[in-house]
Amino acid sequence: MSDIIRIGTVTEAHELLRLEPPKHPLISVMDVKDMPDHKEFGDARFALDLYIISLKDGVTGSMGYGRNTYDFTNGTMIFSKPNQVFTSGSKEIEADAKGWMLIFHPDLIRSSELGANVDNYTFFSYEVNEALHLSEEEKKTVTEVVRKIEKEYSQMIDAHSQKLIISNLELLMNYCTRYYDRQFYVRTNHNKDLISSFERLLNDYYSSDKPIELGLPTVQYCGDELNMSPNYLSDLLKKETGTNAKDHIYSHVINNAKNKLLGTNEPVSAIAYNLGFGYPQHFSKLFKKKVGLSPVQYRSLN
Repeated sequence: MSDIIRIGTVTEAHELLRLEPPKHPLISVMDVKDMPDHKEFGDARFALDLYIISLKDGVTGSMGYGRNTYDFTNGTMIFSKPNQVFTSGSKEIEADAKGWMLIFHPDLIRSSELGANVDNYTFFSYEVNEALHLSEEEKKTVTEVVRKIEKEYSQMIDAHSQKLIISNLELLMNYCTRYYDRQFYVRTNHNKDLISSFERLLNDYYSSDKPIELGLPTVQYCGDELNMSPNYLSDLLKKETGTNAKDHIYSHVINNAKNKLLGTNEPVSAIAYNLGFGYPQHFSKLFKKKVGLSPVQYRSLN
């Protein structure tokens, strides 16, 4: 396994890719046709202290990202946040390639409203196989915004530059949020299959000794079992059902608790332990929050 090469700045990213120095120290847009072939880096692994938004259009190939290797195709957008690890792969670039990669340092947005809200753009934590696939019109829209950002930092920097760059960056992210919502919607049948798999996973979990061994199922555990990032799983469930993954898990736990409270004579502490709670008071607190009654009150009223 190769060592991880850390890229801490926009300038270092340009140096790695043998590009001219960046025109702005905190943000840059690179055209993929200007980048070297990934094969030149062998099996190198890279960790960037940067946000990345990229559109592969006219590019085919593969790359490693997180836990997966991904074969990307035209019209694919990929997002990553600082400290994600990439593995060099291979790529082939068509003569009329139009892909680009936008990178920016967290310092660019740190004191802005976008900086305070950037974690709400959960697609930065998706796995690469959960990429955004765009129509021709959508590709045109996001590329126009990116070119505005590029134009803004390429001209004379003035008192308005930072605000305009960040505003367009936020606009880009908002378009991507809209297009992900569209993607969730048009894949409804596929998503329903995933939701069914999620429900089966919870049923299987509580039909085993895992609650005692591992505790409550986590969104991370469920995502790993379904080969999805926890954020993508939670967002998918939210779009389809109105409830995120964590609340789905809690709902499943509460339903199991109700069945045990009414169908058995087990002490509340034993029920809590068998459901995966380390402490009965944590179970009682969650139950009362969700049901409006303590476990003892619920049992006595039925």
